[in-house]
Amino acid sequence: MPDIEPYENALDAIPGAHPYPRSSRYHDAEIGIHRQPDGTEVRYAKRRLLPPLAQGEDDGQSHTVSGGERPDLLGQRYFGDPAQWWQIADANPVLDPRELTDEAGKVIEIPLAGGFPRGDRGDRRV
Repeated sequence: MPDIEPYENALDAIPGAHPYPRSSRYHDAEIGIHRQPDGTEVRYAKRRLLPPLAQGEDDGQSHTVSGGERPDLLGQRYFGDPAQWWQIADANPVLDPRELTDEAGKVIEIPLAGGFPRGDRGDRRV
């Protein structure tokens, strides 16, 4: 039986392949390559830059946190996918996604689905 290549190596053989699924916050992040002194290549996701937090009223909606809510449950509720919690985290000034729902009564912003432009614009880093 032939050896099965690890997932990362299989992707390296496909031009333009990306190691993150389309639903990931890192899908559009540039992949860098660090070459170690022995010649080994280490691939990594480069820093992801976010646009400034939106100030307009049509950029999403407010949500008042209830007891027991979690970021993944909000992702499911607003985007139909629990893995999209990161869009809510990006729209609020938090470092840890648990900060979004750690306090009942807190008001957080929910962006429009797909409301964050992709690319290297902005000045926030994650």
